[in-house]
Amino acid sequence: MTGPCRGTTTHGVPVSEAALSAPRTSPPDTTVGQARALFDDDHLHALLVVDGGRLLAVVEREDLVGAAADTPVGGLGRLRGRTVGPAADLGRTHAHLLAQGRRRLAVVDAEGRLVGLLCLKRSGLGFCSDADVRARAEEREVLALAS
Repeated sequence: MTGPCRGTTTHGVPVSEAALSAPRTSPPDTTVGQARALFDDDHLHALLVVDGGRLLAVVEREDLVGAAADTPVGGLGRLRGRTVGPAADLGRTHAHLLAQGRRRLAVVDAEGRLVGLLCLKRSGLGFCSDADVRARAEEREVLALAS
């Protein structure tokens, strides 16, 4: 994915071309306590609650405020404003993310199935790739072995 991820024009490019293909997901019975522990990773901005491939909710840190640690997260998040279709225009979606101060949108098909995650880089200038995620995981693994 060189075009949509490296700052070239993204108008006319579908979101699916820049989305992570296998984002981390959680089942609906994930507890608030477990979600808070996952959010300790500063790269995690959204918890994708999935059941049978269908996206039930996108949970963000602020959704957990005031919730008891043993509460299932499935009912705490929402989909509205946190999802995009795979054929949506990447340029317009990028502009929308920047305007809203957001960095993540779950990519879902017409049946509500999760097909990816659009992940805006911290700089706002491009999108995370599957290779970026793999490299970060390998780096964490090396650091864990060294300590």
